[in-house]
Amino acid sequence: MKMLTVENLSKSYGEKPLFDGLSFSIAEGHRAGIIGVNGTGKSTLLKIIAGVEIPDTGDMTHTRGYTISYLSQQPDFDEDLTVLEQVFHGDTPLIRLLREYEEALLHIEKDPSNEKVQERLFAVQQRMDAMSAWEANANAKSLLTKLGITDFTATVGNLSGGQKKRIAMAQCFIETPDLLILDEPTNHLDHETVEWLEEYLARYTGAVLLVTHDRYFLDRVTNRIFELDNGKLYSYEGNYSTFLEAKALREEQEIAQESKRQNLYRRELAWIRRGAKARSTKQKARIQRFDELKGQEGPAAKQSVDIALSGSRLGKKVLELKDVTKKFGDKTVLHNFNHIVKPGDRIGIIGANGSGKSSLLNMLAGKLSPDSGEVEVGQTVKIAYYTQENEEMNLNQRMIEYIKEIAEVIHTTDGKVIGASQMLERFLFPPHSHGTPLGKLSGGERRRLYLLRILMGEPNVLLLDEPTNDLDTQTLTVLEDYLEDFPGVVLTVSHDRYFLDKVVDELFIFTGEGEVREFLGSYTDYLEMEKTRELIEKAEVQKEKKVVEEAPKQQRKRKLSYNEQREWETIEDTIAGLEEKLESIGEELANVGSDFTKAQELSEAQQQTEEELEKTMERWSELSDIVEGLK
Repeated sequence: MKMLTVENLSKSYGEKPLFDGLSFSIAEGHRAGIIGVNGTGKSTLLKIIAGVEIPDTGDMTHTRGYTISYLSQQPDFDEDLTVLEQVFHGDTPLIRLLREYEEALLHIEKDPSNEKVQERLFAVQQRMDAMSAWEANANAKSLLTKLGITDFTATVGNLSGGQKKRIAMAQCFIETPDLLILDEPTNHLDHETVEWLEEYLARYTGAVLLVTHDRYFLDRVTNRIFELDNGKLYSYEGNYSTFLEAKALREEQEIAQESKRQNLYRRELAWIRRGAKARSTKQKARIQRFDELKGQEGPAAKQSVDIALSGSRLGKKVLELKDVTKKFGDKTVLHNFNHIVKPGDRIGIIGANGSGKSSLLNMLAGKLSPDSGEVEVGQTVKIAYYTQENEEMNLNQRMIEYIKEIAEVIHTTDGKVIGASQMLERFLFPPHSHGTPLGKLSGGERRRLYLLRILMGEPNVLLLDEPTNDLDTQTLTVLEDYLEDFPGVVLTVSHDRYFLDKVVDELFIFTGEGEVREFLGSYTDYLEMEKTRELIEKAEVQKEKKVVEEAPKQQRKRKLSYNEQREWETIEDTIAGLEEKLESIGEELANVGSDFTKAQELSEAQQQTEEELEKTMERWSELSDIVEGLK
């Protein structure tokens, strides 16, 4: 079995230790997710294993010929290359040969009668045969197509961030390495591509090591979790849900063990204070045990991030959009959009990249003006806007100063006052770090600090643009809990299914060309409704399909049997009944609310009905062929 083993790995940046003495192994079939608070070194650990960074100490060993592919958060691209050239931009013998083959094809297209060009293509084709490279070339194009990239000659520099991420993914997967290392692979991907990636990784025969904030993705892909916590690594078998249960049990055991240690320490301290003298061997041993207990450290205190903060009072009028239209050049992102945002609304905004989601938030925040129409803001509204990009920071400024610029204290829902230092602790910044200059923080730590800064202003309307992209799972859980109790209004752009399901109960769906659909319900409800709609449309297309080729006249036509004739007479009614049942279940799902038991029952019924409809449609197609004389 192919395996990579890591032993005693350590890494520090200046005086800041990230981790120390990490040891673990990953073998074929392992799909491991690394989780931990931002700044604990998750991405650094991936880079070390990928060979991009060097550890301070430690060793890595693996079986002979072991191959690794690494997908970074910010892949490097040559903007002048075509899509296929970028995919074949690696430096392995196979990739070099594939690149040479694509170049030979381009030359033969430009000068097909040139004998030297023909000879070069023939020579490359022979080497392709020898290395069995044809399959890899076809796989590259197949991968790109499945990832939504069909123009293989497009220039990389003209593509969007999401398209570039897909190209980097194809480049990473092309050689099916022994170990896939993926850093935030779902960023910038739409729901369909994320689903494809889940299925691809679930079938992957090698090993996978990844970092992601997408908890649904973690749950569906991983079969083990590595947690980085206070410089140490804890390993758990199972997916993210199993990890949460196991971690809770571990922390309970640590607390119980620490309680026993404290009780024993108190008893020994009382004995020492009574004037114990080390005359006998037993007394000497007891004094030695006391010294050991005194020197032991208990488990690191788990910093609380309870942020049930109050917001400013919000009146009846919040936000109103009246016939809002916005264009960028010839592209319309909003056309005559009308909506009244009410107190307590929780709205998720979804749609393709570049469809206008962030533009809507910018107009609500007053950072962008509509071309026509009005955006009205209530007098009591106090907006906080968490954008995809950090505001400009003074990197020499200290954390505590950065927070106190907004407020020295903040008020909780129960009337208490919390100081800036306490809030930093609740956001996982320990007291000794409060004087740290912003320039020494990791990207994720800056995002967490930026989130705290906007909440310190005690807003009553929160605009969040992709808040899950750079926050760790622990901070996300805290943010979700805070938003559940937040008394104001939330409008959030997000592609994170888990986050949307927990936070919003209404959706704006940007469908393109300025159209925005509204949907009441959770994101999962919406996806199930769309899945049902697509299945029904597919069934309708199959029912309406006309056979354009007649069977040869000399071919003897098979006729329906008596039982088949009876089945044929009723099968379309059966299909119609199943379609109506699916629609009814979809409507019930959309209105089920927080009754999770009922939602589970409906989801199971929906799946069974979909399977039954698909089988019935296949049977209808068979009988239809007989009736049309094709069998």
